[in-house]
Amino acid sequence: MKIHKQGSLIFFLFFFFIFLSNSPAVSGAQRPKEDNVRKEYIDFFEDVYKTMQDNYYKPVSREAFDQFIKDFDAKIYQQLKSEKKSDDYTRWRSADFLVKRLKTKEDIFSAFYPPEPAKEYKQSALGQRIDLGIEGELTASGYRTTQVEPRSDAYEKGLRIADVLVQIDQQDVLSITQEKIAELLNPLQGSTVKIAFLAAANQARHEIDVVSKEYFKQTVFAIPTKAPGIYGLNIQHFNRVTAEDIFRFMKFFKTQGPIKGLILDLRGNPGGPPLAARELASFFLPAGEEFAYFQKRQEEKAVLDVPALPKEYTYDGPMVILVNEKSGSASELFSGVMQKRGRAVLMGVNTAGQVMLKSMFPFDDKSMVLLITGRGYHPDGTVFSFSGIVPDRYFGPDEKKDIIDYATLYLVYALQKGSSQNK
Repeated sequence: MKIHKQGSLIFFLFFFFIFLSNSPAVSGAQRPKEDNVRKEYIDFFEDVYKTMQDNYYKPVSREAFDQFIKDFDAKIYQQLKSEKKSDDYTRWRSADFLVKRLKTKEDIFSAFYPPEPAKEYKQSALGQRIDLGIEGELTASGYRTTQVEPRSDAYEKGLRIADVLVQIDQQDVLSITQEKIAELLNPLQGSTVKIAFLAAANQARHEIDVVSKEYFKQTVFAIPTKAPGIYGLNIQHFNRVTAEDIFRFMKFFKTQGPIKGLILDLRGNPGGPPLAARELASFFLPAGEEFAYFQKRQEEKAVLDVPALPKEYTYDGPMVILVNEKSGSASELFSGVMQKRGRAVLMGVNTAGQVMLKSMFPFDDKSMVLLITGRGYHPDGTVFSFSGIVPDRYFGPDEKKDIIDYATLYLVYALQKGSSQNK
């Protein structure tokens, strides 16, 4: 009987020990691991908070941050883990929640970006690319180029629009798919790709070694109009070379005769650096004037003035600027200044309301936070509204007329009216 009781006690203690060893409350291996993972998350969130605290255009709340950490521990972490999300996803998704908690209600632009979206945003915002600078379409004779970037290595080595690629990296173009061609034309930076093509001018075959490198995309393109002397330019993005592209076109237009009217199409233009808008203004506003200013929290205002440009390349005649809800940032800044100075008539719909300084702050894992760091102002102190710029003449998507034709007719009428008043 005694032996039976002793055996039962040993049996009970044995299984009780196993239960305690596997219990989450006392697991020596699991708890430190979870604590370390949590600390890494919290440290990352602290970095995001400090970045906003130091750079955001408005003060951020420590109380809101502390509440976020409580919510992360109580709900967010467990929910993401129950969905079997990776540690990276959990960190980035949670950081996105944090930025949304800390930013102001009127701010729809500040955001957190994981590595790949961060890379894509940077390329889009700066107008920079790393590839061969070749776009086109597959035809029966080969890959016909529809765009060869003027600052790419391919352009420097003689490739032009309408030339036909017949071999890429020693592969016959007609034996591969459009998707494979796109892959071959977008190699890693520094890669060299051998291309054989037929020149559109004389069908002569050429072979070139093209290097994939970083360059600024062409963002300015001519728009045909139906009135002599009235020219149009589509500016798709603002970057460091926008003014250079404008200069080239203005120089060409003036060789064709006097510029009587000018249409700048900024619809869908997401903007770019404010300095690009300042440089563009040099073609149309007197040099030395204050263009606009930006002001960060607790800092002196940063004034932008109009740069000087040789007079033979400036233009002081009538202008129309086309805008829509996707015209933002630097394109919106330029449009608003030109409207307020009475220098141009705006047509379209309200702009995006993004005249502000937006800065990218990267983290060690290649993610980043995009923040509004300052608001934009006219020289008289009027702030650019988050509601956008109201055009002088509404022209919405329901209009049946072509907006380029409408703008051309407006300029023709303005020229006729001005001519009759001068008589």
